[in-house]
Amino acid sequence: MATPRSVAFYTLGCKLNFSETSSIGRLFEEAGYSEVEFDAGADVYVINTCSVTDFADRKCRKIVRSALRHAPHAYVVVIGCYAQLKPQEIADIPGVDLVLGASEKFRILEYINELTKAPEKGMVYAGDVKEASSFVNAFSFGDRTRSFLKVQDGCDYKCTFCTIPQARGSSRSNTVESILENACEISGMGVKEIVLTGVNIGDFGNGTEVIEGEKPKKEALFIDLIRELDKTEGIDRFRISSIEPNLLTEEIIEFVAKSKRFVPHFHVPLQSGNNKQLREMRRRYKRELYAERVAWIREQMPHACIGVDVIVGFPGETEEDFLETYRFINNLDISYLHVFTYSERANTPAAEMSDVVPVNIRRDRNEMLRILSEKKRRKFYENHLGSIRSVLFEAKNLEGKMFGFTDNYVKVAVNFNEKLINSIAKVVLSNIDYIEDELVVMSELV
Repeated sequence: MATPRSVAFYTLGCKLNFSETSSIGRLFEEAGYSEVEFDAGADVYVINTCSVTDFADRKCRKIVRSALRHAPHAYVVVIGCYAQLKPQEIADIPGVDLVLGASEKFRILEYINELTKAPEKGMVYAGDVKEASSFVNAFSFGDRTRSFLKVQDGCDYKCTFCTIPQARGSSRSNTVESILENACEISGMGVKEIVLTGVNIGDFGNGTEVIEGEKPKKEALFIDLIRELDKTEGIDRFRISSIEPNLLTEEIIEFVAKSKRFVPHFHVPLQSGNNKQLREMRRRYKRELYAERVAWIREQMPHACIGVDVIVGFPGETEEDFLETYRFINNLDISYLHVFTYSERANTPAAEMSDVVPVNIRRDRNEMLRILSEKKRRKFYENHLGSIRSVLFEAKNLEGKMFGFTDNYVKVAVNFNEKLINSIAKVVLSNIDYIEDELVVMSELV
């Protein structure tokens, strides 16, 4: 194909996907492409997909149609987890020209240069995910406020509901040295906060590559990584993304509590507050251990923000099972929930289980937990009213207000001041309000 002039991206899913999209974007930039907004009519559209839920699959189809409305003759490339799991299904979507799997997506320019407009069905290059055995560096860079830095990829866990091991392969990690280099590069871009991302970041060190010719080193653990990052000059904040409760050790919690740069914010997947369900899900802990982790965080950092993932409607979840989960979460001193409605995923053990929960009941349970989450978040915000905290401000200007997050993840609004963009300033948390149906704390600069 002739060299296109412009490229546009659309990313679905997790922070890890955003880090990889941004890195792929830099590959295009180095090759002479200009990145444009999605609705600007690009020559190439790259859609980075997620496949955690059926909704993500449907969303991909919608984005393809949207891209072609903006630019009917554009080349459409689909990458990501959905592309690895169901490449032929995506190739059948009208307008898709190229589908790249986990091992191929970072070589996208090689395929683009040979691409011709698909008359009927897109080209597919999606090898066995087992071939995705090497770690590929990635970090996001967009608004200069924060960057998502990939430190780990893949997963060796076998949760019965999850397709991620099929989509991303086995657990593997970057080296501490390479991550420190990435952090320094990100710092040089003016970024104030780095969010560490991965599929299972607590498993960091597993599958770390050994550089040819060098003597193998002792495997670094996640605690070793964050100790080294804490020494990094130029980055004001490090934030840990989702980490499994069985891998969130007391040592990690105690380190964050005393850290110079790691903020008091943990996102810890629970999935169910019922031990029978946890066993059926093949999770590697019981709810008692989860409660211990939350209690230890609170003892070390009473002001910490604690987020929780939970799945409703997993096969076999009875009304009493769900209520047990509800009561367990209600009694936990946590700050918010991410609630997922279980959806059947092909080639997972859970999809073959009996005692399927009707979809309408799944939705009702989701709604109950979403309401609980709103109550938890409001209570967490209320507990901090009148306190003074540091906020990293973003560029968005909405009705004369600008926004940012405290170190412990309270969303704050103040009067817009361009000088505050991408800076950290102290504010007093005054009162709770809603802006565009989102809970925020109205604040004033100290």
